[in-house]
Amino acid sequence: MPIMQVTRTEGDYGFTATDANNHSLRMDIPVDKGGLGNGFRPMQVLLAGLGGCSAVDVVSILKKQRQDLQDISISVDGEREPGKEPSLWQNASLVFELKGNIDEVKAYRAVELSIDKYCSVAETLRQAGAKLEWKVVVNGKTVTV
Repeated sequence: MPIMQVTRTEGDYGFTATDANNHSLRMDIPVDKGGLGNGFRPMQVLLAGLGGCSAVDVVSILKKQRQDLQDISISVDGEREPGKEPSLWQNASLVFELKGNIDEVKAYRAVELSIDKYCSVAETLRQAGAKLEWKVVVNGKTVTV
């Protein structure tokens, strides 16, 4: 099986992407565009990939530093180029919320390393011209370094 198989599964614009391990992701477009609105819009999948890619990096880095990470949540937002086809992401902003017994400087550095060095999705978006911004919140406190 290919890395991903995308198959129409519902209405005109509803698709399911399935990988070789049978994991699946539903995609659709909004109702006002002709879809049923029953899944991620394809461009949202890119932002979800950015959040997931970076989350994996941050968890891995903090584990190696023996930080007691109890929870992580990443909010991802973005803006696309107005009035263009195709309309690329022109910027994306991420807020990393971490909880646990974590050194704030290590948390900040872990996010910085992910976004600037390790996350392939971040680099893909950057090379497409997107500006990436991020901030780190540890136990409810915004970290400034």
